[in-house]
Parts: sequence; C-alpha cells; structure tokens
Amino acid sequence: MIIQGIEIKKINDTLWEIPKHGGMLVPGRIYTSQNLLESTLQNDEAIKQVINVAHLPGIQKYSLAMPDIHWGYGFPIGGVAATDLDEGVISPGGVGYDINCGVRLARTSLEYKTIQKRIPILVENLFKNIPTGVGASGAIRKLSTKEIRKILTHGSQWAVEQGFGSDEDIIFTEEHGKLKGANPDAVSERAIERGTDQAGTLGSGNHFLEVDVVEEIFDREKAEVFGLFEGQVVILIHTGSRGLGYQVCDDYLKVLVEAGNKYGFKLPDKQLACAPLKSGEGQNYLGAMQAAANFAWNNRQIIMHLAKKTLMQTLSISESELDFHLVHDVCHNIAKIEEHQINGERKKVCVHRKGATRAFPPGSEQIPEKYFSTGQPVLIPGDMGRYSYVLAGTEKAMEETFGSSCHGAGRVKSRHKALKMGKGRDLIAELKKEGIEIQAKGFRTIAEEMSYAYKDVSDVVDVMAKSGISKKVAKLRPVGVIKG
Repeated sequence: MIIQGIEIKKINDTLWEIPKHGGMLVPGRIYTSQNLLESTLQNDEAIKQVINVAHLPGIQKYSLAMPDIHWGYGFPIGGVAATDLDEGVISPGGVGYDINCGVRLARTSLEYKTIQKRIPILVENLFKNIPTGVGASGAIRKLSTKEIRKILTHGSQWAVEQGFGSDEDIIFTEEHGKLKGANPDAVSERAIERGTDQAGTLGSGNHFLEVDVVEEIFDREKAEVFGLFEGQVVILIHTGSRGLGYQVCDDYLKVLVEAGNKYGFKLPDKQLACAPLKSGEGQNYLGAMQAAANFAWNNRQIIMHLAKKTLMQTLSISESELDFHLVHDVCHNIAKIEEHQINGERKKVCVHRKGATRAFPPGSEQIPEKYFSTGQPVLIPGDMGRYSYVLAGTEKAMEETFGSSCHGAGRVKSRHKALKMGKGRDLIAELKKEGIEIQAKGFRTIAEEMSYAYKDVSDVVDVMAKSGISKKVAKLRPVGVIKG
C-alpha cells in the first residue's frame, strides 16, 4: 500500500511495516486496521513522523505507532521508541508537553440505577470542588516552593501524607507514584512557580473527570480481580502535570536543540531535538521530566480524593457504603528506563511512550501483586460522548511493543474544525439526550471534545485485542463529565 508516497507493507490484519530506507536506522511499525489506515492517515503527517523517529541515534528494533496514532510534536501521538542507554538519546518530543498525562480509574460499590437521579447534582458538585480549565488553581492551599520540591521528589506519596488518600492508593499507582531519579534542581524556578497553586486541578483540553458506568464485561475473571461488575459506578480521571510539566518541556526543548547541534545529530525534523542519555543535558532533562511526572501523579491523587469526598457528601453516604478504591493509575506521556528483550538479550533501554500506555503482562514484578494473574490494567479513555475501555497487558506486548498499548481514541479533527462543526448546535442538549450530564468552562471546550473530533475508540481497542497486545476486560459508559 502507498500512502502519501510512502510504501507500507502489510504484515497481518493488525500490523503494517514501513521498510527501513534512507537514514532510517530501524523499520517503522504501525498497529492498525486497513480501515483506520486508509480513513485516518491519508492526510495526516503522523506516518512521516514514524519514519523520522526511526532516525534517532541508538533506537532499538522499531519506531512504533499504536492505532490511535495522529500528528504530534516531533513524535506522533501514539508513538513508542526505545533507545540504548550508552549510544542512544532522550527526546522531549517522545514524551510531550504534558509530562505524565495519564489516567486513573477508581471503583465504588454503587450501582448506577440507585443514584441515577442524583447524577446532575453530583456533576455540579464535582465541578465546584475540582478546579478546571486553563490556569485552574485553588483546589488546596497555595504551596510553598519547598513543598513543591517535596512533591517533585516524592510524587503522590506527598498527597497521601497530607491526608489526600491512603497507602493503598500508592500500591495501585504505576511506579508507586514516584520516579526515584527525579531531580528538582533540574526544574526551573518558573516551572516550580507555575505549580504552586495547581496541585489538584484538572486543566483544559481533553482532560476530564468522568462518572462512568460499567456497561459490559468481556472477561469476568479479570474483571472480578479488578473489582469491576456490570452496572457499577466508577470514576475516571484524565490529566497531567499542568503548567509545571509544560514549562519543563519548554525549557528543555531549547537546551536540547543546542545539544543536537553540539553533538552533530543530523535529524529530519528539528522537533526531534535530543541529547545523548549519558550527557549532562540528557541527564538533566531526564531528572526534570521525572520530577514533573511525580507532580502529575500527586495531582491525580489529590483530584481522586476530592472526587471521593464529593461523592460521599452529595449522596450522603459513609466511606464504607461508598467502598471507594483505586483500580490503577497509568501514565502515557513519559520516558522510562526499563529492561526488555532486545535481540535475544535482556537490556536496559529508555522507552519513550508519547500517547501510549504501559501494558505489562501477568507475573511482571513491575505491577501490583494483586494483578499477577491478570496482567496490568490498561486504561483507555474514549471521547466523552461514547465509551472507554479497561484492558489487560500481555506477554505479547513485552515481545513486540516494549510492553506498550494504545492510550485513547486519537483525534481526527483539529480543534478548529471541531469548533466549527459545533457552531449553531446545542451540544449540552445532545449529550443529555445520550444520558450524559456535563459541566465545562464554556462552549468551546465542549465543541472541541465532541465525539465527531475522534476516532471510535472501539476500533482502536479492537486492533490491540486482535493483535494480542492487550485483552479487553470491560467497557465503560460516561453518565457525568466535568471539563475545563
């Protein structure tokens, strides 16, 4: 198949390969279906970005893309690449501006049918209690620089120590909510300043908090281990490191552009700015990025606690009646040092996941013991008008994708086009007709995030399931949404 003048060879029904050519050091591989490939990538620069990433010094095996692939900064969103620790590089474009943007799923013992009439007031109260939108602040008191530095080091452990959750939450957070190599000294004063009043805030764009219902169970055994059942009320949170993380990325892009020139890298796109992992520039970015990731985990931890309190107060129920527990928290904009099988040998590499979710298999020492029999929960939010999915990681993901899966639906229309499509329509009424209550800062946010702006996440998830990279466990349906 030829798309945009690029030869793409079909390996099987869910996997396509761009042969190594020109300056590519490895082939490109895209997990997708023929329909998604033809319908969403004909006019998208993302395929060229898969090729560009394959030029990175020290890249291992493949430049990978998940089925939710679309154009991004440097890397495509939905891109995965692993680089050698000695000869390879680290690139902010492989992480993104919103460092550790991620998803957190919490379960309750509530059945939707028993609280259905209370959803409008619940959504209203969630919107009041959890600050949303650009520059959102004030979820908790303004923090001192000293406290922010503690968060950058300790991640969500800080929130738990302050009473925003429990030790159990730490167990079910990826990396226990803390990357140990975080270096607050590598984070600029401006970035720290931007974070002082943003802990516990949702932000804008595609970030959200949803009240969802478990609509369908695909694997009852795994669902039981995850604590999920049909008709159950769950909370899904999607946000990241806010202004602090954005500033870290912005600061280091400038540094790494200069580093690329210093080290003589010849890359096809300046947005792939990078530095050798072993270099001072590379180590400083890695430490700052890990610190921002810790801020994001702390942020989601506080938001979850605020949501729990709001549920209890709105529904006038006790903690035991709510039975609120974190299922898992996963990040999908990050670079992490992990050990993988490369050419028959176990090797430590730097895995960039930019719009991709870790999907480790049953028995992995990197996942909670509770999930040894099932594999890691993989949380895939869709758009706010349709559904989201809970998957489970597999051994095949470890073999083929550095333990990675998709991360969402994938945008197909720009925010400008989506906004244009929404003009003249009562979008709140349209969502209400589908049984979804929404509170947002304004029309623009809703219009930009309507279902028509995204691929159908079911198509994306089906590719992952058919390929064996992730297994379907449950489908969630939104009934209440708050957005910036």
